[in-house]
Amino acid sequence: MSQSQATLNFKVQRIVAIVAVALFICKIVAWWMTKSVAVLTDALESTVNVVAGFISLYSLYVASKPRDKEHPYGHGKAEFVSAAVEGSLVTIAGFVIIYEAIDNFIHPHTIQKLDTGMMIIGFTALINYGTGWYAIRTGNKNNSLALVASGKHLQSDTYSTIGIIAAMAVIFLTGWIWMDSVIAIGFAFFIIYTGYTIVRSSIAGIMDEADHALLEKLVARMNENRRDNWVDLHNLRIIKFGSVIHVDCHLTVPWFLNVHEAHNEVDAFSEIARKEFGESVELFVHADGCLDFSCKICNKADCTQRKNTFENRVEWDVHNISSDEKHGLAIG
Repeated sequence: MSQSQATLNFKVQRIVAIVAVALFICKIVAWWMTKSVAVLTDALESTVNVVAGFISLYSLYVASKPRDKEHPYGHGKAEFVSAAVEGSLVTIAGFVIIYEAIDNFIHPHTIQKLDTGMMIIGFTALINYGTGWYAIRTGNKNNSLALVASGKHLQSDTYSTIGIIAAMAVIFLTGWIWMDSVIAIGFAFFIIYTGYTIVRSSIAGIMDEADHALLEKLVARMNENRRDNWVDLHNLRIIKFGSVIHVDCHLTVPWFLNVHEAHNEVDAFSEIARKEFGESVELFVHADGCLDFSCKICNKADCTQRKNTFENRVEWDVHNISSDEKHGLAIG
């Protein structure tokens, strides 16, 4: 990750944290005016926004630190920890909302000034969604899980707020107080699911789980731009450290290339990855020399050292490039 990306991520998350505090105050005012439990639960979820916003802000600060002796791969894993905490808080908020809604269903509260409350809550929904969209857009561009998690959290908050506005509108028009609790419970389950997906993604990052979407994306580009000297590709691994993607693999090239020629092939291979993933990619390519049996899968037309007739070029896919089996031995 470049310094400019790290700085942008930090600035965006700082905006998210400031917006979270401002909107929390707005929702508390709306609850004080309406006495609606649905609005209260929305405000309770916003407390999670505030806490999670500052946790993510700190994690991005840590992740942007340069590498040192104790952290040779950088501090990017801090983003996964942050996302795990934020996802957990989102899930807990969902269960708190369910509890409050059930309690209000059993012991209904008097609701007032719903029209003014709807205007205030509607305003917070618009600001939340716009801020969340910007955070997700920036996070995806810079491969920042912390920013994406913050953005999804804000947008899930928007959806729950829309549900609360709908409940308030129904209550305002019909006087059905029980709708206050029913709609709050429905959106609480959606919030819990959002929290689960954030936690699941963060655990996958912490455990270095294979990112099949990234692998599919990379292998598609390599097949599209494959050169004659790229006989085979295997043992490819992708690991994400926050916003930095580490890729390592073995590339089989003709054995008779000198060091400079082999290095040029590796550079061409690396350039494709950088075009796909930007400055945040770190590529480590080990060049293997081809062997006699490699001729069967090599379609290099001008090869003067061919020992076997070309039979079939192995199309790279996620399975065979991830395998440590050399030179695509399984053909036919």
